[in-house]
Amino acid sequence: MGRTKEYTNGEVTVVWQADKCIHSGICVKGSPEVFQPKERPWVKIDASPTSEIVETVKKCPSGALSYYMNNREDKTAQSLETKVEVLENGPLLVYGTLKVTHKDGNEETKNKTTAFCRCGASQNKPYCDGAHVKKDFRG
Repeated sequence: MGRTKEYTNGEVTVVWQADKCIHSGICVKGSPEVFQPKERPWVKIDASPTSEIVETVKKCPSGALSYYMNNREDKTAQSLETKVEVLENGPLLVYGTLKVTHKDGNEETKNKTTAFCRCGASQNKPYCDGAHVKKDFRG
C-alpha cells in the first residue's frame, strides 16, 4: 500500500491515498483554496468551511480523497447512493459501495467513488489510472 496522509481541521479529517490519485483535478477546481498541488502541504484544511471541503472530496473520481467526521464515534464517512456517471473523455464513475470480482476470481469491496477505465490503456484495470489523458481518449 502506498502513501496515505491525513489533514484535519478538528471537525473533519481528509484522507489522501496517493496511489489511488488519477490527477483529475476535480479537487483543485472545486476548492482551489484548499487543494493546492504545488504547495506543501498541498491540502490547506483551514482554508474553507468543512461543508465545502466535504462536498469537494465527495466528487473525487478515484477515491484517492475521502473523509470522516471527527465527532462520529465510528469514524466512517457519509454513505452515498449508488450512481453511475460517464465522464466525457474519461472514466466511468460508480458512486456507492460495490463488490468487484476480478478475472482471477478475487473479490474486493470498494466504497465511495470508483473510477473504471473506458479507454483500455490503464495499467491498473479495471480501474482508471489516468492513461486516457496520454492516449487522448475521446468518448
